[in-house]
Amino acid sequence: MFTRRTALVSGALAASALATPLHSLAQGKKDQITLALALEPTGLDPTAAAASSIAEVTLYNLYETLTKIQSDGSVVPLLAESWEVSPDLRTYTFRLRRDARFHNGQPFNAHNVKFSFERAAGSDSTNKDKNLFAGLATQVLDDYTVVVTNRDVEPDLLFLLGQATAIIVEPTSAATNATQPMGTGPYRLARWSRGASITLAAWSDWRRAAKIRIKSATFRFIPDPAAQVAALLAGDVDLFPRVASRGLAQLKANPRLQVIVGGSRAKTIVAVNNARKPLNDQRVRCAIAVAIDRKAVIQGAAEGLGVPIGSHYVPGAFGYVDTTGINPYDPEKAKKLLAEAGVKTPLQLTMTLPPTAYARQGGEVITAQLAKVGIQVKTQNVEWAQWLSGTYTNKDYDLSIISHVEPFDLANYTKPDYYWGYHSDAFNALFAQIQHAQQPADRARLLGQAQRLLAQDCVNVYLYQPQWVTVAAKGVHGLWRDMPIFANDLSALSWS
Repeated sequence: MFTRRTALVSGALAASALATPLHSLAQGKKDQITLALALEPTGLDPTAAAASSIAEVTLYNLYETLTKIQSDGSVVPLLAESWEVSPDLRTYTFRLRRDARFHNGQPFNAHNVKFSFERAAGSDSTNKDKNLFAGLATQVLDDYTVVVTNRDVEPDLLFLLGQATAIIVEPTSAATNATQPMGTGPYRLARWSRGASITLAAWSDWRRAAKIRIKSATFRFIPDPAAQVAALLAGDVDLFPRVASRGLAQLKANPRLQVIVGGSRAKTIVAVNNARKPLNDQRVRCAIAVAIDRKAVIQGAAEGLGVPIGSHYVPGAFGYVDTTGINPYDPEKAKKLLAEAGVKTPLQLTMTLPPTAYARQGGEVITAQLAKVGIQVKTQNVEWAQWLSGTYTNKDYDLSIISHVEPFDLANYTKPDYYWGYHSDAFNALFAQIQHAQQPADRARLLGQAQRLLAQDCVNVYLYQPQWVTVAAKGVHGLWRDMPIFANDLSALSWS
């Protein structure tokens, strides 16, 4: 399991794939690689939208950040060569590297850092971490020294500044990054065939270009689980991070493939629209929670690769407490809670499902479970862009299934306009205490209280911490095992 301190095809198809000769693998030249992802990004600016699929293509490839997150959750320098942190954990002095520049030839310096952070905090910012940047004050001491002062205590700020929302952008090109990305990273956009693939090409003027082994990388988008397995078995793709777990036995049995099962900091939940009746009643939300058997969902949606959770926090995270006992599986209690809330059954709800395998498969299991307590759920399958616009942005949904992959995202529960529609003065006050707690023991105690409060309010139905499966050709090296964030660092990959 990941800790931050140390993430069906038929037998005939499988047989035909195993019979495919070795030379048909997608790898081709040893300086090219074909990756596959379940979801296509809606744009290529990770500061403009919340979809993690954007970072899967862009982070550390097209764009860079001051710090860089490793597979084990540790943080190393990237655009910042070094830093100093004040004893009160509020002031960070970054010494910047002098040999970085943007793809358009403009220099990287402290002024770019100040621009990027202030842009992220601006009134028209759509950065999902806008609140974090709003609490930062950035001062340029000289071209290669910048001081960042945080309004609150955030022990994980160095980690947060390595996420995709903290990329450093170039002022004259920032507005068009969604379609014409301009970063300091080792790759540039070569081609985007909408609906099919994105190809990145190594940038020959990158500061360490000679060390890049992969000169061309193509990301293909394959949402269907059976098609994912078929593509890997046929050798059509060389690497599939976070592939659907269905068909895992076949993939493990293929001698040309390596299969890595790693930990994560993700939370797979049934998102609940707290602003809609009768879901605005805590008793109704809790009835849904106790009507769902987490273990059955993990087995049905993730082939058993998950750990039950009871709140929006996962084992291995600092301050984690086990809250699965607050809303244990209890169908009879679900019926009583619905009756107490005055709900006449059958209660009819709609569950909007994005194209990911865990959501579609989980939806089948959960709708069957809810039907047993008098809740009739109609599933509505949508494409990823539809989910982002309809469910996430316009809040047009009752229930949904989604994995929140950001490691430190409890702050979302303080946002009344977030897509859950949750507002709690008690939680807001508690989170404010967390932000100002300087002693680790106090912070851990408060984090535990926050987890219990979310579980008791049944804001969402907290299902499991997923274990991600990465499948690659045997010759691919530099793969992450655990995944504290969603990133595919092409500069670290090579063929044997």
